[in-house]
Amino acid sequence: MDDKNLMENILLLEKGVCDLFMHGTIESSTQNVHQAFSCALNDALCMQDTIYGKMSAKGWYPTEQAEQNKITSVKQKYSVQ
Repeated sequence: MDDKNLMENILLLEKGVCDLFMHGTIESSTQNVHQAFSCALNDALCMQDTIYGKMSAKGWYPTEQAEQNKITSVKQKYSVQ
């Protein structure tokens, strides 16, 4: 397994962790549990961002710029009248 595949796998795992922590935060029954999941979620999101940043810097996670007319269209669709 090369470095790119390894990083992709780590990123996917981290995204899964974020999903679990998010649901734990939302569904927690006490403030202490909510706070624990919320802190864990924040840490996991920071780690996910770091992994993404390293992948992006190496060109392993290319992104496309959205067309301005599509951005404008979505803004108009969901703007409050």
